[in-house]
Amino acid sequence: MRNLILKAARPAFGGLFIGRHEGKVVMIKGALLPDETVEVTIDDEKKDYITASVRKIIEPSPHRIEPACKHFGSCGGCHFQHIPYNLQIQIKEEILMDCLKRLAKIETALSAPLINNNPWNYRLRGQFKACRGKAGFYRENSREIVDIDNCPLMVKEINESFRKAKYLLKGINIREIHITAGDSLIALIKAPGFKKSAAQWNRLASGFLDSGFSGLFVEMKNKKLLRYGDRYTVLPLADLKYTISPMSFFQSNWGLNRRVVSFIKNNLQPLKGKKVLDLYSGAGNFSIPAAGTEVTAVEGNPFAIEDGKRNLEINNISNCRFIRSPAADFHSEDRFDIVILDPPRAGLSNKGMDKVLTLMPERIVYISCNPSTFARDLRRLTAKYGIESIRMINFFPQTYHIESLAFLNLR
Repeated sequence: MRNLILKAARPAFGGLFIGRHEGKVVMIKGALLPDETVEVTIDDEKKDYITASVRKIIEPSPHRIEPACKHFGSCGGCHFQHIPYNLQIQIKEEILMDCLKRLAKIETALSAPLINNNPWNYRLRGQFKACRGKAGFYRENSREIVDIDNCPLMVKEINESFRKAKYLLKGINIREIHITAGDSLIALIKAPGFKKSAAQWNRLASGFLDSGFSGLFVEMKNKKLLRYGDRYTVLPLADLKYTISPMSFFQSNWGLNRRVVSFIKNNLQPLKGKKVLDLYSGAGNFSIPAAGTEVTAVEGNPFAIEDGKRNLEINNISNCRFIRSPAADFHSEDRFDIVILDPPRAGLSNKGMDKVLTLMPERIVYISCNPSTFARDLRRLTAKYGIESIRMINFFPQTYHIESLAFLNLR
């Protein structure tokens, strides 16, 4: 394969850096910093661009630091450990602004980012891959598992319980194990192809419960679910109790999530007398704290609906309702003053976008986990809405993942 020597000019989403060779854009994969000179190996060459991988760093950046984890570079979970934290934030903001400029034709200064002061040990859920006695995370761009015993992004309780789980699962062919840490530890095992008798699963569950887990879910073939012990764990959210089961999504950087929820609620004031629609609501992360007014929460995941209704009950909330429906299929004759959007990485579907524009609320809050689809959707929304503010949320330090938050108002 042909090698090139290039300068990494600027960052792009996905952990890539952009260089140029003979007028062509080169998309470089590898742990880089701006302005580093590198030798790369060409992976693929198209008419308009080249993809390449770092072979050797010739002139490193003076900002480069030693990664904290021994698995960095092999494990695909982290991408930015070689970059100082303050520079990680700058790079992510630069990528977000570039996406807005190119894809949404929006040139605007970003508002102050929402960030964690501690970029380590922040995750309250670990989703570990497993196969043939190994458990950890996939190697970058592969299905090969990097076997680990400790991840510096996880809270201590996750790492300690993960080591216990690996021991308990020795010799059992599972696909994934998810561990969630709230006021207790609860695990989910995904074992779609592994056959065990009920008695064998019962014995395994007893081992988990005896070793400090309060609950265990086992997802088997055809999504059949076995449940042992507690069905949820509890986290603090504002002055409320927020319950979550292992089958529901939640924001694993919970400390920063609490700040974001408070920030959004404060910026939507006054809420009294307003009708709020929370699409892609999950178990009510944004809905429940806003329930000082009338809130409708729409979610397609039945487990999240179950968690959400429990959250209403244990917090004695009566002016919020959960509706199980895909966001794009939700129908209501009501007029909503505020719509909160927190879609998956694919962003809003065409049907979902049409739904929002038909509802035409006074204000929209859009939380995104993909700057490209975020920019694409803002381009359509800004035909009718003005931008109050856009900012980056750094929910995932040490990784290339970027969350964004926009407040929009009807023109």
